[in-house]
Amino acid sequence: MEQTRPRRRFVLLDRDGTINRERHYLSHPDEVELLSGALRGLAQMTALGLGLAVVTNQSGVGRGLFDRGKLDQIHERLKSLLAAGGVVLDGFFICPHHPNEGCPCRKPKPGLVLQAAAELDFSPAETFVIGDKECDLELGHRVGAYTILVTTGYGRALVDSGTGPRPHAIASDLEQAAAIIEQHLVGTQVGGEC
Repeated sequence: MEQTRPRRRFVLLDRDGTINRERHYLSHPDEVELLSGALRGLAQMTALGLGLAVVTNQSGVGRGLFDRGKLDQIHERLKSLLAAGGVVLDGFFICPHHPNEGCPCRKPKPGLVLQAAAELDFSPAETFVIGDKECDLELGHRVGAYTILVTTGYGRALVDSGTGPRPHAIASDLEQAAAIIEQHLVGTQVGGEC
């Protein structure tokens, strides 16, 4: 009898303020700067056998601040910086729409996660969602994921305010997030009866 291989689990990452430095409407590839701990953290997640995908709202396109071509250049630059450290992303899933358009892909709506799950073959409820904003946490909760708030970007202000959805864990950066994920994975494998 042929056994089916379990599906690979994924980490779904916000982009700005989570992987790279937050810039108000990052609009040029030269402005892409990895955050401290990002490369090491993503490499650790990959070493755990996890897939990595970026899910990001990019309303700068819908607002006319930059076009899809410039956004693609920004993502090529980000991929290049990560690849130099041995990290390969499995995909970018982008909402380019203006917030007033009411599209189903704008976080915290689950459209981007559903698209990623269909393309990359994973269960949304078995993912880890990492971000620095309330919409990232709400997205994770909506799909049943394990949520991690990073205190980079806007994350520190969210922690200090004490408002918004509560994450499963809080990390100072992606390196600490990787350690939390590893502990979680080990804990769920070891689990036992009560």
